Amino acid sequence: MKNILVIHTGGTISMEADTDNETVDIGDTNPMTMVTKDLNNLARLTVREPFQKPSPHITVHDMIELKLLIESECQSKKVDGVVITHGTDTMEETAFFLDLTLETDVPVVMTGAMRSSNETGSDGLYNFIAAIRTAVNEESKGKGLLVVFNDEIHTAKEVTKIHTTNAAGFQSIVSGPVGMITNKSITFHYGCLPQKKIKVKEITKRVALVKAYTGMDSSILEALKDLKYDGVVIEALGQGNLPPSAVRGIETLLTNQIPVVLVSRCLKGIIQDTYNYPGGGKQLKELGVIFCRGLSGQKARLKLLSALTQTDDILVLNDKYFS
Repeated sequence: MKNILVIHTGGTISMEADTDNETVDIGDTNPMTMVTKDLNNLARLTVREPFQKPSPHITVHDMIELKLLIESECQSKKVDGVVITHGTDTMEETAFFLDLTLETDVPVVMTGAMRSSNETGSDGLYNFIAAIRTAVNEESKGKGLLVVFNDEIHTAKEVTKIHTTNAAGFQSIVSGPVGMITNKSITFHYGCLPQKKIKVKEITKRVALVKAYTGMDSSILEALKDLKYDGVVIEALGQGNLPPSAVRGIETLLTNQIPVVLVSRCLKGIIQDTYNYPGGGKQLKELGVIFCRGLSGQKARLKLLSALTQTDDILVLNDKYFS
């Protein structure tokens, strides 16, 4: 029987609904901790609860705490896999950060719930069991951090929350799930391209995330310079374009050696330096904007935060971490 490290961090999976005022909040006990003994037929479980937070309260410093905890436990004890329970609002960000920075070879699986533990149709325990089964599965090795939800297995790079309340709240928009779970088996559909790791011990920089919109001007970008942000990620229009009125702000940031990373606000497709008009991708790339393909804005922000621990040279960032 395999040894699985379970880390509970909070979120809806650990909460209870108050039927009197129709709200959900943190209860006195974590229901996932209470069922630990009942799951010993799946694996030998060691439980750690470093914090209990709603996922909007999670910070990048909490993510680093999780990373260091996992690495420490895997180095000091025999750990065959890790399962993390987490709130769903920021799950994809914690999953991506750990996938990018975690230094361990064991399978790491994250899950949560869209319905609290005492709601009708609660999905927490089912997802938790599915995550443990995935963590002990030999085929989970070498696939990076995996997110298990609603009988599907997703990679941290691709997965995103697509619904506010539905039990099937997570999808991999571009590639689809990497695997599926049934009562009898776990099946992987395809292999996963490993992420290039970034060694991170602490985060001291600040990176802003801005969404482009019709008529966007330079004021918010110039304000970020004045607020001393260390980097900016912009969810651009289409293939990687901005309104011409925003270009001056881009130039201000780059002149002050503040890297600007561009992704698309579209759910599918990649950004390219295709359009040769003011604010078009060709002009932005020539100015020195970094094009990031295949990541959402929130994940590109975490990648830039991590890369800035290694260098703040825009050319090196582009060539080493975003090419």
